[in-house]
Amino acid sequence: MEKKKQTYEEAMRRLEAIVSSIDDGELDIDVIGENLKEAQALIKFCRDKLYRTDSEIRKLLEEHETIENDA
Repeated sequence: MEKKKQTYEEAMRRLEAIVSSIDDGELDIDVIGENLKEAQALIKFCRDKLYRTDSEIRKLLEEHETIENDA
């Protein structure tokens, strides 16, 4: 079975749940390390997704500007 690709929104929801659990003191000491590693990976995923999206938007805006200037 193929794993579903994680979305930015799903990653943010999971990250918020981890932070909330830590803030509320709900995590067992044995689980905190695992959750912090997961949170680190989620932060990297979200940051990379934002950078890629920003780059794509900038490229589209530049292309649009070029088309308008050529018209």
